Amino acid sequence: MHPRLRSFIGMLALVTLVILYALAAMAIAVSRLGESGPLVHLAYFLGTGLLWVLPAMAIVKWMVGPARPNS
Repeated sequence: MHPRLRSFIGMLALVTLVILYALAAMAIAVSRLGESGPLVHLAYFLGTGLLWVLPAMAIVKWMVGPARPNS
């Protein structure tokens, strides 16, 4: 795959991941954390704020991977 195409697809995947992940994290927070205290909110948003990095790292690793030769 051409590196520019791989980067474009990866960029679209990253933007989609961030939008969907943020919406899911927000929906879970609204439905489950309404009566919780501030420390629970802090822990939840700290955890979910860092957790999206794992799939993003996989996408970026795929984006910068070596191009396969056309055989």
